[in-house]
Amino acid sequence: MPSSVREDMHCTCCVQYRQVSAVKTWNAHNGQGTGGEKVKLLSVAIPCYNSERYMEHCIQTLLTGGDEVEIIIVDDGSAKDRTAEIADEYAQRYPDICRAVHQENGGHGEAVNTGLKNARGIFFKVVDSDDWVNEEAFRSVLETLRRFVYGKDTLDMLVTNFVYEKQGARRKKVMKYHTAFPKDKVFGWNEVKFFMTGQYILMHSVIYRTGLLRQCGLELPKHTFYVDNIFVYQPLPHVKNIYYLDVNFYRYFIGREDQSVNEAVMIGRIDQQLLVTKLMLGYYDVMKISSRKLRHYMIQYLEIMMTVSSVLAIKSGTEENLEKKKELWQYLKKLNLPLYLRLRLGFLGQGCNLPGKGGRELLILGYKITQKFYGFN
Repeated sequence: MPSSVREDMHCTCCVQYRQVSAVKTWNAHNGQGTGGEKVKLLSVAIPCYNSERYMEHCIQTLLTGGDEVEIIIVDDGSAKDRTAEIADEYAQRYPDICRAVHQENGGHGEAVNTGLKNARGIFFKVVDSDDWVNEEAFRSVLETLRRFVYGKDTLDMLVTNFVYEKQGARRKKVMKYHTAFPKDKVFGWNEVKFFMTGQYILMHSVIYRTGLLRQCGLELPKHTFYVDNIFVYQPLPHVKNIYYLDVNFYRYFIGREDQSVNEAVMIGRIDQQLLVTKLMLGYYDVMKISSRKLRHYMIQYLEIMMTVSSVLAIKSGTEENLEKKKELWQYLKKLNLPLYLRLRLGFLGQGCNLPGKGGRELLILGYKITQKFYGFN
């Protein structure tokens, strides 16, 4: 158990009170009993597929959270390396912290689904197997979550910063949210400030209340990449209480050639990008979201999804994918005309639909400039 927890527990009565409070909070948030299982403060799911080269580093950084944390290592049908063995080794070595779950290959989304189904923590986080967390920031995260479990306020979503660990980059870009969120207080969507260009809530930056994810029916599609967008988008209207912790917690590694966010890989998987975009367009009629600031943010997120899909189709250079881009915009037009007009007549929508080869080249130039400035793949 971390020293920060030990120092906070001054007597046996205090320990018992905290344990009872945690169980009551779990029951209240999830509408179910513990079934004799030990309640955890935080469940962390690690989707693993042929991850032997880097998964141990990820797990080691999470072990620093102690036995308040549950690490669910999901082996997604790995067959080419020792991923399954490594998962079992950690489960045997740290039985109070690590659990190994083996499943047939279902893709990243199904691994997240499995993690959520097995989670015993009051809060839930996903950490990809090639990423890791900062140990000092992790202590601050757990201290913050603990405060909400044992306090009077309910927390639906904790947001932290994340760091782009881009291979070969001189400077590390940090995604911060201090311009968008108030600090050191619980707040709702109406208190959200201004999101800058390129500033979005991503899977790397969120920890959700487990019960909220279950109550909103989150289930990611199988055998599909880019479902992390669904993970951070679908629950948003259910989120009422948010807290922003200004620490650089998550380290997001970029640089592997086979990585799903590698541009060439994304172009090859454009059908999956298009599928995710269409699913997100259909979850809500965002034009009718009651909170003005939440509505604006969700529209912004859909706008960037439409833009990325359009740019990938154009960069592929094939007539087939250009037709898919056109079909995507027509799909939106049929599905939600007010949203279509909002996005199509906006700056990015007009840029995505500039006529002719010259228009497409201009869009690609703009994309490359943005890419260089913001440091994404």
